[in-house]
Amino acid sequence: MNVTVKGKQIDVGDALRTYVNDNLAQVVKKYFANPIDGHVVISRDAHSYTTDIQLHVGRGLVVQSHGSAGEPYPAFDASLEKISRQLQRYKKRLQDEHHRKESVADAMQMGATYVLDTKDDAHIAKDEPLIIAEMQTSILTLSVSEAVMHMDLADLPALLFKHSGHGGINMVYRRPDGNIGWVDPANALKAKA
Repeated sequence: MNVTVKGKQIDVGDALRTYVNDNLAQVVKKYFANPIDGHVVISRDAHSYTTDIQLHVGRGLVVQSHGSAGEPYPAFDASLEKISRQLQRYKKRLQDEHHRKESVADAMQMGATYVLDTKDDAHIAKDEPLIIAEMQTSILTLSVSEAVMHMDLADLPALLFKHSGHGGINMVYRRPDGNIGWVDPANALKAKA
């Protein structure tokens, strides 16, 4: 696995880079034989350090975590511990997904991601974001439980997916109380009929 280690407001020396590579490889090899790549960003904010880890472990599968501490090594350890817990929680499902015979190309649909320009809209506050990016993104075909797993592993607040049962677009999201919400327009249409 190719791991990129970068620093923001900090010089990442050889010792820290080696520590990150060795420990990250040790955790990931328990679950994946051939992970694709990893990115680790260690940054300094005033008196604390934060570490963001992003692992691309397979087609359509990204694992992310964030950790903070007073020193860079414990910040990395906290972030790595979160990844380890996530992978342990979904170990069986990850193995099943890896061995699934369905073609990934058939299971993806392309979509676009936008951040809208609000400077000319009188109904929206002027401090709202401008368009900063427009890019292609894949929409995976998943069951609801698989979508929740992907959302948790990628540490996302919400995930849009194509429902494997009926082919409709669905969304899972983390509610403010910590529980998971699920939006299925197909069920809402059945309830109205």
